[in-house]
Amino acid sequence: MIIQHHNADLPTPTGTMRTTVYRPQADGQFPAIIFYSEIFQQTAPIARSAALLAGHGFVVLVPEVFHELNPIGTVLAYDDAGKDKGNADKWAKPLESHDSDTQALIDFAQTQAYCTGSVGSMGVCIGGHLAYRAALNPAIKAAFCLYATDIHSDTLPAQAGNNSFERMADIQGEIHFIWGKQDPHVPQEGRAKIYQQVVATGINYQWQEVNAQHAFMRDEGERYDPALAIAMYQQAVALFSRSL
Repeated sequence: MIIQHHNADLPTPTGTMRTTVYRPQADGQFPAIIFYSEIFQQTAPIARSAALLAGHGFVVLVPEVFHELNPIGTVLAYDDAGKDKGNADKWAKPLESHDSDTQALIDFAQTQAYCTGSVGSMGVCIGGHLAYRAALNPAIKAAFCLYATDIHSDTLPAQAGNNSFERMADIQGEIHFIWGKQDPHVPQEGRAKIYQQVVATGINYQWQEVNAQHAFMRDEGERYDPALAIAMYQQAVALFSRSL
């Protein structure tokens, strides 16, 4: 499908959230995917991923995940300065603010004439965590979480009893976890901890561990695995086509 894209500035309890909307040019209604970026926000690789998904018949919403901590339009570089700033933003923003962002995105999707009202979530790195976190919202029918950081460690700021790991049982939709076996950010013991909780809670899940490093989806840099990335996009499209 040929696609189009435009920006929408959404009101949230913590300020305006710039969101880029990628969607088919064709008339009609399409299900929505909230696509959560890495700590660097909407870089060129993230934009290309969103466009690819939209071309399969989805409305893809890419929010600025740290909108309240940066000027609108901020994109951090894939360098030490960008990594340091992105990580500082990650530690500064409480999960409750991400939850209210997710609700704003759901509300937006469900009121657009070009959306069916069905919403899923997908993300990479911290975005994988946020896609998982979004699945705590009952409106999210499916989530595709790629090498989600910080779930096992409970290190992101949250109110007591509201961290992501301990709330896993609240997930009602289908969720897919994809991990790189060579990812130092989510080591084997971290993956085992999450897997044991997945089994204990009885949620509807699929689990994959692949021979890949962290950020293997990012089509810039030495860790990119093109063949594996294509397989992941195919799996995500299959999940959302079936569930949304």
